[in-house]
Parts: sequence; C-alpha cells; structure tokens
Amino acid sequence: MVDLKSPELLDPPIEMPALELPTEDGIPLESNWHRQEMNLLIDCVHTYWRDRRDFFVGGNMFIYFSLEQARNRDYRGPDFFVVKDVDGTRDREAWVVWEEQGRYPNVIVELMSPSTAEIDLNFKKRLYEQTFRTPEYFCCAPEVERLLGWRMAASGVYESIAPDERGWLWSEELGLWLGPWQGTFLGEEHTWLRFYAPDGELVLLPDEAALRRAEAERQRAEEFAARVAALEAELSRLRGGEPPA
Repeated sequence: MVDLKSPELLDPPIEMPALELPTEDGIPLESNWHRQEMNLLIDCVHTYWRDRRDFFVGGNMFIYFSLEQARNRDYRGPDFFVVKDVDGTRDREAWVVWEEQGRYPNVIVELMSPSTAEIDLNFKKRLYEQTFRTPEYFCCAPEVERLLGWRMAASGVYESIAPDERGWLWSEELGLWLGPWQGTFLGEEHTWLRFYAPDGELVLLPDEAALRRAEAERQRAEEFAARVAALEAELSRLRGGEPPA
C-alpha cells in the first residue's frame, strides 16, 4: 500500500500570513450521544496507545489546511480524527496543517445525524479523499444504526471497506476493529461505536479495566476459598471425623 503520509510525498512547509484562527464556533453537537461518543473514541485510543507519544487524537476540533479555507471558514473539522507520527505531547487548540509539516489525519470518523448525513457522505468524503488524502474515513449513524468506511486505494480513490460477519470494519491505520457495543458509558445506556483489538477483545477504558481486574480478583478469591473448603472436608473425612461446619 502506498504510504500517502511519507515525508517525501508531503509538500514543503508553506509560509502563511498571520491569521486569527478561531478554535470554536459555539455550535453544540447534535445530541448527548454525539458528544459522549466522541469522548469515548478519544479515551479508547489514548488508553490503547497509552505507552506511545507519537500520535494526536482530536475531536470536534477545527482543521485549517489552506488560506482560502481559513478566511472563508467554510469547513470546521471532523468529529474524531487521529494523526500518527507527530509529537503527541504538545497541546493544540486546532490542527493547523501548515504548522504540522503538512500532515493531515490518518483516520477520520464522522458521527452522522439527519442534518449532516448528506454532507458527511458527499462533501466531506470528497474533501478527505481529494484534498486531505486521508487513508481511512468512517461514518457512523446514531446508535450505530449505520456504519460505513472507505480506504484509500493505490489508485488514489476511496474504496469501501467490507464489514466482517459481525458488521465490524477493520482499520489498517489503527490496527483495530470498529463495531457496535451495547452498554453504559457515563451513565447513559446506548449502542456505542467502540474499538476492538485484533483478537476481538473490547478496548477497555481505565475504569472498565479496573472493574475487570477487581472481578477477576473476586473470582480467584472465591475459587481459592472453595479449594480450601474442599481440602478441609477431605482431611476431615480421612481422619474419620465430620466435615467442619
């Protein structure tokens, strides 16, 4: 597969005039599901790559990629995106391409709604394919009622990513599956879009991992207590006595 993000394929940094670049527009996300879903995806990537410092994850963040776009403000940014092979320790209020050595997102996820679906599936898809050259683009409807994905082919155009038998989509860029998960996140019960490891295991958030460890410890303690009780009963039987009460 052609590495569309390799340094030799990137344009040299462009000296841009000083501009005032807004980092928010005051427009709220469509629903609680959209807001929480964005945070869920961000938290999962940070957890899965917790030992790495060479990536940046953004959500509902402006992306500036040209002088005309910055002046017209006709595009804000995706709901979720990941940029690899960058300094992940630096804080950013917006992703400004000409300040990032020309780097665009490797993966973008748009959380669709009735009011944005047409834009997400047409205008933004063309933008990410033809201008950003983003290797992978995913669109997800609320409650994961619809999940679509495209991958950049060697020909330079998007090709659909076929789901597996579970309805999951594979991200080569992240090395993770994307698929639905029914459960509670931040007190809200929904069907969420989640990441799954290559072996199919859910990518856990820190509190989920802590709960799983606690449950495993409880089960081990119960199994140990049961083995001790069985040994005591067997010892009592061998001595000809009654098992302890």
